[in-house]
Amino acid sequence: MAGPKLSRRALLQGALASLGILALPRAARAFGDEGAFHPRPLLTGSSRLEGVRSSAPARWARELRNRTSAPSRLDPAPVRADDPALLAEPFVYWLGDREVGELSVAEVAGLRRFFSQGGVMFVDDGNPESGAFLRSVKRELSRVLPDAAPLPLGQDHVIFHSFYLLRRPVGRVEGPSHLEGIVRGGQAQVVLSSHDVAGALARGPSGIWSVPVSPRGEEQREHAIRLAVNIAMYVLCSTYKDDQVHAPSLMRRRALDNP
Repeated sequence: MAGPKLSRRALLQGALASLGILALPRAARAFGDEGAFHPRPLLTGSSRLEGVRSSAPARWARELRNRTSAPSRLDPAPVRADDPALLAEPFVYWLGDREVGELSVAEVAGLRRFFSQGGVMFVDDGNPESGAFLRSVKRELSRVLPDAAPLPLGQDHVIFHSFYLLRRPVGRVEGPSHLEGIVRGGQAQVVLSSHDVAGALARGPSGIWSVPVSPRGEEQREHAIRLAVNIAMYVLCSTYKDDQVHAPSLMRRRALDNP
């Protein structure tokens, strides 16, 4: 006779436990800041994290913890592309709504080291109606990773079923029916979105959503949040599985697969 069915949460917790990343009770998170999902905003040139979307990284981390019990940093700290701290953790979140300037030599070198050591990046265009941000990011990434170019990530990609089953990506806008990815060593090390996921995540101090979502309103916002959760789970399960607690050691190991 078949055994009882397990809930999605129970399955997730079993998977996380097998990877050694099951969240501890809140009063005993010895795991703490070192192994948790940390959507660090990437800063380049003279850019700063400001405006209505500046709350999105923290909201992303909170939604992940609330919905999956996966560990996450609720106070994401920005990191600059030329800062050695970039290499301390395996994920970074590049969001913006305007064209980015040319990366400095030090920034190109820093990002190249980040990717060579197995780092993963999510690129999120906050103004896809213009597309200037994403076009300029692609231009600069072609200097960092001249051996690879963005390709569409089809519906069968693991991102679309890493936690929720999703048919397509959405954010503040419906946008194209696919994400793009720069795949190296068999893994999408860069995931690019023209949907303004940050706009759908952003929330003000009062708890009210900061930016309206269209064309499908709150239903679409929910699916955008689910996409963010899926991206986080993709990062956790693909990036942290070898050694969740020691990210720098993990990245050195993964570098062997990403020359």
